[in-house]
Amino acid sequence: MNHHDVKEEICRVGKLIYDKGFVAANDGNISVKVAEDRVITTPTGVSKGMMTPEMMVTVNLDGEVIDGQLRPSSELKMHLRVYKERPDVQAVVHAHPPHATAFAIAGIPLDKAILPEAVVTLGTIPIAEYGTPGTEEIPDSVAKYVKDHNGLLLESHGALTWAKDLMSAYFLMESLEFTATISFYVKQLGAERQLSTSRVAELREIRERMGITGKTPDGLSSPDGRSIVDPKERR
Repeated sequence: MNHHDVKEEICRVGKLIYDKGFVAANDGNISVKVAEDRVITTPTGVSKGMMTPEMMVTVNLDGEVIDGQLRPSSELKMHLRVYKERPDVQAVVHAHPPHATAFAIAGIPLDKAILPEAVVTLGTIPIAEYGTPGTEEIPDSVAKYVKDHNGLLLESHGALTWAKDLMSAYFLMESLEFTATISFYVKQLGAERQLSTSRVAELREIRERMGITGKTPDGLSSPDGRSIVDPKERR
């Protein structure tokens, strides 16, 4: 893709996350790595649902503006840290999807084997420790998890996903919010059954065949291989 096409795709994804309610007002940011030392990113102070390609900003991996009339978000620092830690990553999406953000505020990681699809596509979603927005605290907390995961929750903040291309990073964000939503509903029902370790082992094989790396939930030991409620969480 040429740079103009990348900028158009960023705008499309921005509208997707805005229309789905994953961000409000001017929240969130998106970036795509287009060369070894070049990243195209969204500008600060602009709604993700109302962006145009001309608004995009090109920076180097140190965050210095190379091209563009607007300023990048101060949260770009965590995107750049992901690129430095994971050279295979080409796109990063940051948003505040409601259910996932609620889990981030509550301090509850999405690390249980409750949905087969989530085990395969997401693996485990940890929580990066709180950092003051715009400082190096958030990139430093994110860096601890980048190599072994494909997304995370930001304590009291939102969610971050990364992948080999922008649509894949967006779909991970969508899957993360869907998993958080299902987990929230199941918790209200009081019976959060987890997949057994044997079922998770089968899903890991599928994940490996798909070339997906990173940590996955362990599941729970079950004599007959069925999904069960963690005995420690029974009411």
